[in-house]
Amino acid sequence: MADVIVNKVAESGLITLDLENFYPREEILVFDMKDHLFMGLILKEKDFREAMKNLDLSVYKDKYVAVTCSADAVIPVWAYMLVSSELTPVAKDIFYGTADEFHRHLFLANLRSIDTAEFADKRVVVKGCGETPIGDFAYLEITKKLRPVVKTIMYGEPCSTVPVYKKR
Repeated sequence: MADVIVNKVAESGLITLDLENFYPREEILVFDMKDHLFMGLILKEKDFREAMKNLDLSVYKDKYVAVTCSADAVIPVWAYMLVSSELTPVAKDIFYGTADEFHRHLFLANLRSIDTAEFADKRVVVKGCGETPIGDFAYLEITKKLRPVVKTIMYGEPCSTVPVYKKR
């Protein structure tokens, strides 16, 4: 009589959630205000308005754009508004901050868009150790999102998990 190999992981009813599936892969362009300042430090209204009028908007078409200023310069609020006014019609989305901050914002938006109904009263393993480096913030966010609806949350791989939460 041959021994039957049983896949206990497959029979466990665990749902694996891979955060890499929600990782933003879109290119983020940076619009640095410094590039449009006199000597990289001073905003001259007339020159700045002219620069915005002559901006090649095709570069930003259907792109994510992070608007920032890498110089230690005082930028009036209206200047950011003017940049937004120019970029909004062409860019996919614009964000005030660095490209890394925008990436994090997009990642969190993707996680927050998850419909938790499919995880109701389920045992969920949030996958770890993937190809893409996932920030700690994403694990915190997914735990916050799933905790109200799941039976358990674990971290790792189905064959080796770390318990995180169990409904009482």
